[in-house]
Amino acid sequence: MAIMALLSSTAINAQIKNTKTESVKIYGNCQMCEATIEKAGNVKNAAEVDWNKETKMATITYDANLTNPDEILKRIALAGYDSDQFLAPDKAYAMLSECCQYERINKKEAIIPNSSMKMEKHSEQPVKMESHANHGAEMGIINGEKPAENMQMQNAGELQPIFDRYFEVKDALVQSDGKLASTRAKALLTAISKVKMGELEPKTHDVWMVKMKALSENAEKISDSTDPDDQRVYFSGLSQPMYELMKLSTTVPTVYYQKCPMYNNGKGANWLSKESSIKNPYYGSKMMTCGSTVEKIN
Repeated sequence: MAIMALLSSTAINAQIKNTKTESVKIYGNCQMCEATIEKAGNVKNAAEVDWNKETKMATITYDANLTNPDEILKRIALAGYDSDQFLAPDKAYAMLSECCQYERINKKEAIIPNSSMKMEKHSEQPVKMESHANHGAEMGIINGEKPAENMQMQNAGELQPIFDRYFEVKDALVQSDGKLASTRAKALLTAISKVKMGELEPKTHDVWMVKMKALSENAEKISDSTDPDDQRVYFSGLSQPMYELMKLSTTVPTVYYQKCPMYNNGKGANWLSKESSIKNPYYGSKMMTCGSTVEKIN
């Protein structure tokens, strides 16, 4: 068993770069808890969680350039499991199977000033344990704003430069200006590299982790070429992950998800626009108004 554990650990470390490892206590009861905790914490090539139901200790192995223990423990808390760092939302805990509903020691011991305030309205966000001295801060209430509003503002703040650069690339392709598209794609790559993943709300963070590679690869391909026809192939690949991120960033202005049915031999391709009118980036002036809006975001 020890040899198997060592081999497993070696395999994990081989997949995860810039490896750091920490041990943390996460509360749970059974093998079902183990499966849920590990699934919630794991992110391919970025984070791996190994939880022991006997000791309640978890070994967290992660890429320090991509994530951190707080982000991993937040995801686990959102799945219903308390740690010594974060309390799970009450709703998430209540949804656990009866056999998985462990004794919430930390919740009982947490001292929250002004206990007349109702916890239920904050129950969809994890609570960081060391912040109980300040009820407003622990719940994410800053300058009178609600937690969800703060998270959305963080998402918009971190991802807005990426959205802006994407629209600039799109506009260059509408003009069929390959040199300009290349320059703007380089700016998009810079914006992608500057995203602080720790500032993203957990759901957005998870999508970012999955889609970041596709964003970077397609932006790089566009930047490497000055031929609009070549660039458009990769712009199609860029637009899908961008769409998924924009859907999660609810504070951005209205965006139109549009489609050209003719591109790619009739298979079609989508793009995002700040304008409701059709300006086709796949054909430019050849078929400027070919397409339609298939979805209005926000």
